[in-house]
Amino acid sequence: MRNHEITEKMPLLDKKGDLREPGWAKQLLWTYTRNDIRAPKFRIKEWDYYIVIHDGKKDGTESFAAAFTISDDGYVGLQSVSLLHLDEGNASEHTETILNVFPMGKLRLPETSESGNVTYKDKRLNMRFEKECCKRHLTCEFDNFQDGKKLTADITLIQGKGDTMAIATPWDKKKHFYYNQKINCMAASGEVNFDGKTYVFNPENDYGTLDWGRGVWTYDNTWYWGNGNAVIGEHSFGFNIGYGFGNTAAASENIVFIDGIAHKLDDVDFGIPNDRDPKDMDAPDYMSPWHMTSSDGRFEADFVPVFDRFAKMDFKLIVSDQHQVFGRMTGHATLDSGKVVEFKDILVFAEKVHNRY
Repeated sequence: MRNHEITEKMPLLDKKGDLREPGWAKQLLWTYTRNDIRAPKFRIKEWDYYIVIHDGKKDGTESFAAAFTISDDGYVGLQSVSLLHLDEGNASEHTETILNVFPMGKLRLPETSESGNVTYKDKRLNMRFEKECCKRHLTCEFDNFQDGKKLTADITLIQGKGDTMAIATPWDKKKHFYYNQKINCMAASGEVNFDGKTYVFNPENDYGTLDWGRGVWTYDNTWYWGNGNAVIGEHSFGFNIGYGFGNTAAASENIVFIDGIAHKLDDVDFGIPNDRDPKDMDAPDYMSPWHMTSSDGRFEADFVPVFDRFAKMDFKLIVSDQHQVFGRMTGHATLDSGKVVEFKDILVFAEKVHNRY
C-alpha cells in the first residue's frame, strides 16, 4: 500500500467535484465545502459519530459503552443512540434510531470538525455535540429510549494537540469521494443515566473516539472498521484500522497512536473466520476469535469477541446490515522507530457493515 501523506492545506475538490489530491494526513488539511460538490444532494453523506468506552477490568466495575450519531445521508437522516453492557457472558445493548426523510443539508452539519456545534432535536430526542477549544461536550435526552424510560447523557471529551487520522479517497466513480477523520484517545468524563442507573466515565482510563465523515458515496458498499484506545503503562495508546472506503490506492486509514503521535500502517486484514465474500454478511463467524494482521507486519492482534451488536434494516431501497463486534484484543504494534508496543486484553470494537443507501 502506498501511503501518500498530505502536509499542506488545500481545497478538497476541484471545479469538477473530484478530489484534488487523494491521501492521508495527520490533521484535517483538506477544506471541505459542501457547495463545491457536483453530485446530487441526495447522494451527499455527512455524519458525526462518537463512541465512548469504559473498560471495567481496570477498576473492577462493569464494562460499558455509549455511542451517539447525528447524520444527514441525503435522502435519509439517521439519529442514533446506543447503550452497551460489555461484560463477558452478560453482554447486551439497546439502540434507538430516529429516521428523517430527505434532510439533504437541513441539519447544517459543520464543514469542519475543528469548530461548530452539531444539534438534533425533535419531540423525543434532544442531542447536541459542542466544540470549544480542546473540549467536546456531548449531551443527550432521549424520551422512551427503552420500555418507556428516558436516557440522559452528559459527557466531556478532552482532545489533545496530537495527531489524528484524516483521509480523502475517491470512489471509482466521478464526483464521488470519502473524506473522513478519526480522533482517538480523547479522555472521557461524565455520565449516562438510564433506568435508575448511572454509568460513569473515568478520564484516567476511559476514552472516546470521533468518527467525522463527509462525502459522496456510491450506492452499494461493504466496509470494515476497527478502533480502540487504552492506557498502556503511563502512555495513551490508540489505533484505527479499516478498508472498503473507496479506492485506497493512495492511502489507507490504518494507524497507531502513542501519546498523540501517529505511526502509519499499510493494509490490515481483519481475519474474521469464514469471511470469504465482502457482501456475504451471514457466513462469517463473528463470535469466534479473529486474527488481525498487517501487510507490513507492524500490527498483529488476536481479537476475542464478547458481543456482536447486530442490526439489519431493509426498506428495499435502503438496506443496512451491520455487525459491530466488541471484544478483547491482545497483540503488538511496531512504531516508526522500530520500537514494539505490546497491548493485552484491551476492550475495543471491530465491524463489518454492508449498506445500500
